[in-house]
Amino acid sequence: MSRNQSELASFRQALIGIGHALRTEPHMRFHLGASAVVLVAAAWLGLPRGDWMWLLAACTAVLCAELVNTAVERAVDHASLQRSELAKAAKDTAAGAVLIASVFAAAVGLIVLLPPLWERISG
Repeated sequence: MSRNQSELASFRQALIGIGHALRTEPHMRFHLGASAVVLVAAAWLGLPRGDWMWLLAACTAVLCAELVNTAVERAVDHASLQRSELAKAAKDTAAGAVLIASVFAAAVGLIVLLPPLWERISG
């Protein structure tokens, strides 16, 4: 297999992983939908490029954290068939990463979207 074929196969596997998370994780679908709403709102408001960067970074952080959380959950479930404090700690910590990324995204969304949205609504 050539290097390009290997890289293409890796890219394909990554897309399969994202698809798996979207099919099996309701929170992943929620976060993707919320990201879409935020980006549509940004387009509607005509936000400048700098604001887009913040919004894209926040949305990406949440989606990446959710993907890592899904991977940790699957790996822990596979490795430990019985309840374990270490398994629980791993899952809780991964979920905590999603929570932190989500709070960051919400803060960015409020800071970036609220002023122009208020201006648009109030006239």
